[in-house]
Amino acid sequence: MIPLKGVQETMLIPLAIKASETKRPNARIHDLKAVEIIETLNLDTSRYDKFMSHEGVVARTILFDEAVRRYLKKYPRSVCISIGCGFDSRFSRVDNGVLTWYDLDFPEVICARKQFFPEQERVHLIAKSALDSSWPLEVKKGEKTIILLEGVLMYFNEEEVRQLLRIIKDNFADVILLAELMPPISAKGSKLHDTVKNTEATFKWGVKSGKEVEKLCDGLKLVDEKSFNCEMKKHSLRGRLFASLPVIRNFNDRLAIFTLNWRGQDV
Repeated sequence: MIPLKGVQETMLIPLAIKASETKRPNARIHDLKAVEIIETLNLDTSRYDKFMSHEGVVARTILFDEAVRRYLKKYPRSVCISIGCGFDSRFSRVDNGVLTWYDLDFPEVICARKQFFPEQERVHLIAKSALDSSWPLEVKKGEKTIILLEGVLMYFNEEEVRQLLRIIKDNFADVILLAELMPPISAKGSKLHDTVKNTEATFKWGVKSGKEVEKLCDGLKLVDEKSFNCEMKKHSLRGRLFASLPVIRNFNDRLAIFTLNWRGQDV
C-alpha cells in the first residue's frame, strides 16, 4: 500500500477501530471489510485505537448510518457522495438496491482503496481532492443528493470549508449534507487527541454551532445537530461521564444535518 502521511494517515484510525469493534462480543458495528484490510496489510493498530477515539468513531458511525438510512427511506433513489471516504464501507451497510454511491478522496487514497473496494454498477470512485472544482462533473444526478463529510472539515481552514460548500452549491440541487463538526476548543488540541497526535495531521477549524456554518454559504440551512455524546453515553461508564461532566462534555464532535439548494418542503 502507498504510504499515507498527514491527514491521509488519519483514515487508518476509523479503519482500526471498526475492525477492533467488529471482533468484540456484542459489537455495536460490524465491518468485516475493515477486519480484512487490517489483516491483509498486517497493520499495527495500537497507535490508532485508543478509548476515546474508539467510542467516538463507533458513535459517529452509528449516527451517520442512521441518518443515511433515514433519508434513503424517504428518497430511495438518491445519489450519495462520501467525501474523504478513506476505507469506509458504508455503502454495504445502507444499500437499498437502487441508490447510486460515489466515494471521493485523494488519488493515492483511492489507489489504496481500489485494492479492497472495486467499482460496481452503482458504486463509483473519484480520485480527486474535495477542493478540486471538477469532481462534480463525474457525478450523475439523482432524486436527491446526500453528501457525507465524516472526519473531514476539521482538517480544513474556514476558507477551504467555504470553498467546498461553494463547489457543492454550484453543482447540486436538493442537497442533504451530513457533516461532522468539531468544537473550537477541540480544534486547538491536535497534540492532545489520543490518536491524531500519533499522526502528522493537524486540526484547523471548529465551530460551536452549525448555525455558524450557515453563514459560510447562502442557502445552507441547519436542520438538526446531535452530539456524539448522545450515543457514547449508552455504552460505558466513561462515555457517560464524558457526556455529563460540564468541563468536558462540550469537547465532543457533532453530526450536523443541513440542506442546500433545497426546493421541496421539510427534509
